[in-house]
Amino acid sequence: MKKIYSILLLVFLLFSFAETPANYSFFNADKTIKVEFNLSSKKTPSYKVFYKNKLVINTSDLGIIREDANFYTDMKIVNVSEVKAVTSNYSMFQGKRKNIHYAAYEYTVSLQNKIGEALEIIFQLSHDGIALRYHFPKSSMDIKKITEEKTTYNFDASAKAWLQPMSKAKTGWKETNPSYEEHYKMGVPVNTKPAIGEGWVYPALFNANEAWVLITETGLQDNYCGSRLVYNDASKALQVTFPQKEEIFPNGALNPESQLPWYTPWRIITIGSLKTITESTLGTDLADPAIPMDTSFIKSGLSSWSWVLLKDESVNFETTLQFIDYASSMNWPYCLIDADWDTRIGDAKMKELVAHAAAKKVKLLVWYNSSGSWNSTEYHPKGKLLTHADRDKEFSKLKEMGIAGIKVDFFGGDGQSMIAYYHAMLKDAAAHQLLINFHGATLPRGWQRTYPNLLTTEAIKGEEYITFTQETADLQPSHCTMLPFARNVFDPMDFTPMVLDSIPNIKRKTTPAFELALPVLFLSGIQHIAETPMGMAKMPKYVIDYLKDIPTNWDDSKFIDGYPGKYIVMARKKDNIWHIVGINGENKAKEIELDLSFVTNESGYVILENEKGFQQFPVSKNKKIKIAMKSDGGFVVKM
Repeated sequence: MKKIYSILLLVFLLFSFAETPANYSFFNADKTIKVEFNLSSKKTPSYKVFYKNKLVINTSDLGIIREDANFYTDMKIVNVSEVKAVTSNYSMFQGKRKNIHYAAYEYTVSLQNKIGEALEIIFQLSHDGIALRYHFPKSSMDIKKITEEKTTYNFDASAKAWLQPMSKAKTGWKETNPSYEEHYKMGVPVNTKPAIGEGWVYPALFNANEAWVLITETGLQDNYCGSRLVYNDASKALQVTFPQKEEIFPNGALNPESQLPWYTPWRIITIGSLKTITESTLGTDLADPAIPMDTSFIKSGLSSWSWVLLKDESVNFETTLQFIDYASSMNWPYCLIDADWDTRIGDAKMKELVAHAAAKKVKLLVWYNSSGSWNSTEYHPKGKLLTHADRDKEFSKLKEMGIAGIKVDFFGGDGQSMIAYYHAMLKDAAAHQLLINFHGATLPRGWQRTYPNLLTTEAIKGEEYITFTQETADLQPSHCTMLPFARNVFDPMDFTPMVLDSIPNIKRKTTPAFELALPVLFLSGIQHIAETPMGMAKMPKYVIDYLKDIPTNWDDSKFIDGYPGKYIVMARKKDNIWHIVGINGENKAKEIELDLSFVTNESGYVILENEKGFQQFPVSKNKKIKIAMKSDGGFVVKM
């Protein structure tokens, strides 16, 4: 009897041991970041994140629910790979850093569900964060459909969040939402529910256990939808969530569907200090490499733009001539002509404008309405980009006219079919050597690496909203000081910055020096400058001269100081010249001490302001300088 009992006990212990989930630890190279991976009691994949040995993200779920299979519960670990070093080197045509080196440790967890189907979860841990994505390695010609992604981020209740609400689809002017154009909630509890009720967009910023964390996604291909975060009361965590049912191209797919094999987008968790967040390039490091294309036509830079301050009536032949001459006088390579140019100016006169601009070494950009039936906008050209054949015809015409690029507005959301529309447009534009600027659009999620002809995307409550309402103008200082920590960390942002003089019918809250800092502070392959030639003519010569040489393709960027929604000081380098800019997002003066020992050149100048307006003074790298920023004010330094 004792022998039988012993055998039964041994079998029980062996069975119990076999069912006990194994714990796996994944590290980055310098051991500052650790992921603990295991299966829960429900055999659900889960993970924890540690930064410098402190728990930053608590136990959080992973998994996928497909229409035909469950890859969330009753999972089995088949294998966990040995660590593999991955590296890449690439260059960007615009952004915070030109030449980028990425290095990470990769771990692949191979799992099976209860019917034996395979799922891999791939982790990459780099110096500044974690990336993870799912892979279905089996081959199948059948279309598989994902109904839910179970990825969650479980922060402690004490964590704080800086979040932008997702808008309700088909609301707003002419049903043009969602457009990523809401104001941020700053420093709120992680379980905060947005008043709109549709979750939070990327990138989402958190402070947890003395670490800053930025969550977003990249590598979004045409076989997946864009996602956002919604707080799940049951799991007490933020969950990756799919779009609203209205966010589709007509008759197209909403949720992800694809043949196999199939990779999902990367989920990115950047971890460290605010310096880590603002200097990171993870959003492009994990993006798909550039497609094969001729890049000789791609040039970043500044652009004049009449519409933002002068509105519809400025879209005419005579005003456009003035703005072409204005761009030329400022050494800016572009001039943007906005909506209804096809009738307000017409093809014949457009050819005259192209010729005049070419003589002035300026290239023209023109506006398009992306919309089909998903909103009731009337601005045009409209309905000319909906199919490959449409785009081929229209882009061929533009190329023949000598147009350099297009601004495309009023997209319909983040459903898979709408994401596929973005990809198709970018590919077709590249084939015709046209630059792209998306407005009323989604976050680009690293597409600027994959498609170098994508120079910028709006996806922010920018300058045009400041011209619409006093309420938006009053919120501009804190709003602008939020953006370098979230929306503009990885992806270009067409805020269309800088009004130095005045906005019709609006009392500007920010000072001129605050505005002067924005074209360097904000990252965008094309900076569409809001100021008019009339307003610029009122500025001191040294301010005008400063604006004649503002790069948009920076060699390097350096965080100096700041706090989300309160203030920000950034330094950016082009060749051996450093630009250091700061803005104050609060209604109280601040003093900033700058140590310029990191710059190359010995001397330069600072432009700031007092009660008399702009002031310029020489500065030296060998001496720390103290700069007084007025409330809602700013400064620029050029070394």
